[in-house]
Amino acid sequence: MASALRSAILRHVRVPAAQAISATGSRLSSARWMSSHDDHLSKEEVAGRVLDVVKTFPKVDPSKVTPDVHFQKDLGLDSLDNVEIVMALEEEFKLEIPDKEAVRIDSCTLAIEYIYNHPMAG
Repeated sequence: MASALRSAILRHVRVPAAQAISATGSRLSSARWMSSHDDHLSKEEVAGRVLDVVKTFPKVDPSKVTPDVHFQKDLGLDSLDNVEIVMALEEEFKLEIPDKEAVRIDSCTLAIEYIYNHPMAG
């Protein structure tokens, strides 16, 4: 259910990304343009940004957000809220999380781990 809802929402909010052009006018591969191993985010940077995204979610009391917080059990969010948080994380880190992975991300801990280990997170 959440996956179908997420897909329906994404069909309406996705915007095609422009292709990157280098200074010489040649096209860069999106992987090279968006990320490199030299600028990989530290786990602390990822954690801070994940917590900021969750704290700014409208239904969340920011004082309850910790790196170990579970979205539904601790914050009282529902599955749609969970989808919206994952979408906000995708936007924040400029990456796409496949549906089969997105449904598993139900806490700050899992979000931090997933994003930290994602090679395209920026």
